[in-house]
Amino acid sequence: MKISAQEEYGLRCLVQLARAEENGESLTLAQIADREGLSVANAGKLMWILNKAGLVKSQRGTKGGYTLARPASEVRLNEVIRILDEETVDRFCKSHAGVLDVCIHTSDCGIRPVIVGLHEIVQNALSEITLAQLIGSEAKVDATLHQIQKLQSQLGPMRTAENSSFSLPSSRRTT
Repeated sequence: MKISAQEEYGLRCLVQLARAEENGESLTLAQIADREGLSVANAGKLMWILNKAGLVKSQRGTKGGYTLARPASEVRLNEVIRILDEETVDRFCKSHAGVLDVCIHTSDCGIRPVIVGLHEIVQNALSEITLAQLIGSEAKVDATLHQIQKLQSQLGPMRTAENSSFSLPSSRRTT
Protein backbone atom coordinates (compact mmCIF):
# COMPACT_ATOMS: atom_id res chain seq x y z
CA MET A 1 0.00 0.00 0.00
CA LYS A 2 1.29 3.40 -0.94
CA ILE A 3 0.69 6.33 1.38
CA SER A 4 -0.07 9.52 -0.55
CA ALA A 5 1.44 12.89 0.33
CA GLN A 6 -2.00 14.07 1.45
CA GLU A 7 -2.33 11.13 3.84
CA GLU A 8 1.16 11.59 5.27
CA TYR A 9 0.90 15.36 5.69
CA GLY A 10 -2.60 15.12 7.17
CA LEU A 11 -1.43 12.51 9.64
CA ARG A 12 1.58 14.63 10.56
CA CYS A 13 -0.72 17.63 11.20
CA LEU A 14 -2.87 15.47 13.47
CA VAL A 15 0.19 14.26 15.39
CA GLN A 16 1.12 17.92 15.98
CA LEU A 17 -2.37 18.53 17.37
CA ALA A 18 -2.09 15.42 19.54
CA ARG A 19 1.19 16.73 21.00
CA ALA A 20 -0.43 20.11 21.62
CA GLU A 21 -3.37 18.36 23.29
CA GLU A 22 -1.01 16.95 25.92
CA ASN A 23 -0.20 20.54 26.93
CA GLY A 24 -3.79 21.79 26.64
CA GLU A 25 -2.87 24.01 23.70
CA SER A 26 -4.37 24.76 20.32
CA LEU A 27 -2.28 25.46 17.23
CA THR A 28 -2.79 28.09 14.58
CA LEU A 29 -2.65 27.16 10.92
CA ALA A 30 0.69 28.96 10.61
CA GLN A 31 2.12 26.99 13.56
CA ILE A 32 1.01 23.67 12.07
CA ALA A 33 2.43 24.58 8.67
CA ASP A 34 5.72 25.75 10.17
CA ARG A 35 6.17 22.68 12.38
CA GLU A 36 5.63 20.33 9.43
CA GLY A 37 7.37 22.32 6.71
CA LEU A 38 4.18 22.79 4.71
CA SER A 39 2.80 25.82 2.98
CA VAL A 40 -0.01 27.52 4.87
CA ALA A 41 -2.25 26.85 1.86
CA ASN A 42 -1.54 23.10 1.91
CA ALA A 43 -1.95 22.89 5.68
CA GLY A 44 -5.19 24.87 5.34
CA LYS A 45 -6.56 22.41 2.77
CA LEU A 46 -5.72 19.46 5.03
CA MET A 47 -7.22 21.09 8.11
CA TRP A 48 -10.37 21.92 6.14
CA ILE A 49 -10.74 18.24 5.15
CA LEU A 50 -10.07 17.06 8.71
CA ASN A 51 -12.43 19.67 10.16
CA LYS A 52 -15.20 18.77 7.72
CA ALA A 53 -14.76 15.09 8.67
CA GLY A 54 -15.02 15.90 12.39
CA LEU A 55 -11.47 14.97 13.40
CA VAL A 56 -10.45 18.52 14.30
CA LYS A 57 -12.25 21.63 15.41
CA SER A 58 -11.29 25.22 14.94
CA GLN A 59 -11.87 28.31 17.00
CA ARG A 60 -11.59 31.84 15.66
CA GLY A 61 -10.11 34.76 17.49
CA THR A 62 -6.95 35.72 19.33
CA LYS A 63 -6.99 32.56 21.42
CA GLY A 64 -8.20 30.49 18.50
CA GLY A 65 -6.62 27.69 16.60
CA TYR A 66 -7.05 24.01 15.85
CA THR A 67 -7.54 21.18 18.32
CA LEU A 68 -8.49 17.55 18.01
CA ALA A 69 -12.25 17.01 18.17
CA ARG A 70 -11.72 13.85 20.27
CA PRO A 71 -8.88 12.69 22.50
CA ALA A 72 -5.87 11.36 20.54
CA SER A 73 -6.42 7.97 22.20
CA GLU A 74 -9.78 7.69 20.41
CA VAL A 75 -8.60 8.57 16.89
CA ARG A 76 -7.54 5.44 14.98
CA LEU A 77 -5.30 5.59 11.94
CA ASN A 78 -7.67 3.63 9.70
CA GLU A 79 -10.19 6.45 10.15
CA VAL A 80 -7.58 9.11 9.33
CA ILE A 81 -6.40 7.29 6.20
CA ARG A 82 -9.98 6.66 5.07
CA ILE A 83 -10.73 10.38 5.33
CA LEU A 84 -7.56 11.47 3.53
CA ASP A 85 -7.36 8.59 1.04
CA GLU A 86 -7.50 9.71 -2.56
CA GLU A 87 -7.86 6.19 -3.95
CA THR A 88 -10.26 3.71 -2.42
CA VAL A 89 -10.33 0.01 -3.20
CA ASP A 90 -13.52 0.61 -5.19
CA ARG A 91 -11.71 3.03 -7.48
CA PHE A 92 -8.59 0.87 -7.82
CA CYS A 93 -9.94 -1.12 -10.78
CA LYS A 94 -11.17 2.04 -12.49
CA SER A 95 -7.80 3.79 -12.15
CA HIS A 96 -5.81 0.78 -13.39
CA ALA A 97 -7.74 0.09 -16.58
CA GLY A 98 -4.82 0.66 -18.92
CA VAL A 99 -5.76 2.53 -22.09
CA LEU A 100 -9.41 1.53 -21.75
CA ASP A 101 -12.15 3.37 -19.90
CA VAL A 102 -13.00 0.24 -17.89
CA CYS A 103 -10.83 -2.73 -16.96
CA ILE A 104 -11.58 -5.75 -19.15
CA HIS A 105 -11.60 -7.99 -16.06
CA THR A 106 -14.51 -6.32 -14.25
CA SER A 107 -16.73 -9.42 -14.33
CA ASP A 108 -14.13 -12.02 -13.27
CA CYS A 109 -10.78 -11.00 -11.84
CA GLY A 110 -8.20 -13.03 -9.95
CA ILE A 111 -6.28 -9.92 -8.90
CA ARG A 112 -9.17 -8.11 -7.18
CA PRO A 113 -9.37 -10.53 -4.18
CA VAL A 114 -5.64 -10.01 -3.56
CA ILE A 115 -5.99 -6.22 -3.66
CA VAL A 116 -9.07 -6.32 -1.40
CA GLY A 117 -7.34 -8.76 0.98
CA LEU A 118 -4.24 -6.60 1.25
CA HIS A 119 -6.39 -3.52 1.82
CA GLU A 120 -8.22 -5.32 4.65
CA ILE A 121 -4.94 -6.39 6.26
CA VAL A 122 -3.66 -2.82 6.20
CA GLN A 123 -6.97 -1.41 7.48
CA ASN A 124 -7.06 -3.97 10.32
CA ALA A 125 -3.49 -3.10 11.31
CA LEU A 126 -4.23 0.65 11.18
CA SER A 127 -7.37 0.17 13.29
CA GLU A 128 -5.12 -0.99 16.15
CA ILE A 129 -3.08 2.23 16.21
CA THR A 130 -4.22 5.54 17.70
CA LEU A 131 -2.81 9.04 17.33
CA ALA A 132 -1.78 8.91 20.99
CA GLN A 133 0.48 5.96 20.18
CA LEU A 134 2.35 8.05 17.60
CA ILE A 135 3.49 10.64 20.13
CA GLY A 136 6.99 10.13 21.44
CA SER A 137 10.31 8.98 20.14
CA GLU A 138 10.63 6.82 17.05
CA ALA A 139 11.97 3.95 19.20
CA LYS A 140 8.93 4.14 21.52
CA VAL A 141 6.47 4.18 18.61
CA ASP A 142 8.32 1.30 16.93
CA ALA A 143 8.15 -0.78 20.12
CA THR A 144 4.40 -0.12 20.40
CA LEU A 145 3.83 -1.18 16.79
CA HIS A 146 5.78 -4.39 17.33
CA GLN A 147 3.60 -5.21 20.36
CA ILE A 148 0.49 -4.76 18.19
CA GLN A 149 1.99 -6.97 15.49
CA LYS A 150 2.72 -9.72 18.04
CA LEU A 151 -0.86 -9.58 19.32
CA GLN A 152 -2.22 -9.90 15.79
CA SER A 153 -0.02 -12.88 15.00
CA GLN A 154 -1.27 -14.61 18.16
CA LEU A 155 -4.88 -14.10 17.04
CA GLY A 156 -4.29 -16.08 13.84
CA PRO A 157 -4.59 -15.28 10.17
CA MET A 158 -6.92 -12.54 9.03
CA ARG A 159 -9.85 -13.43 6.82
CA THR A 160 -11.25 -11.71 3.76
CA ALA A 161 -14.92 -10.84 3.40
CA GLU A 162 -15.51 -14.20 1.67
CA ASN A 163 -14.04 -16.10 4.66
CA SER A 164 -11.13 -17.41 2.68
CA SER A 165 -7.71 -17.44 4.32
CA PHE A 166 -5.54 -14.57 3.25
CA SER A 167 -2.59 -13.63 5.37
CA LEU A 168 0.93 -12.46 4.76
CA PRO A 169 3.71 -14.36 6.51
CA SER A 170 4.63 -12.57 9.73
CA SER A 171 8.00 -11.61 8.24
CA ARG A 172 6.19 -9.73 5.44
CA ARG A 173 3.51 -7.94 7.49
CA THR A 174 3.71 -4.19 7.78
CA THR A 175 2.04 -1.81 10.18
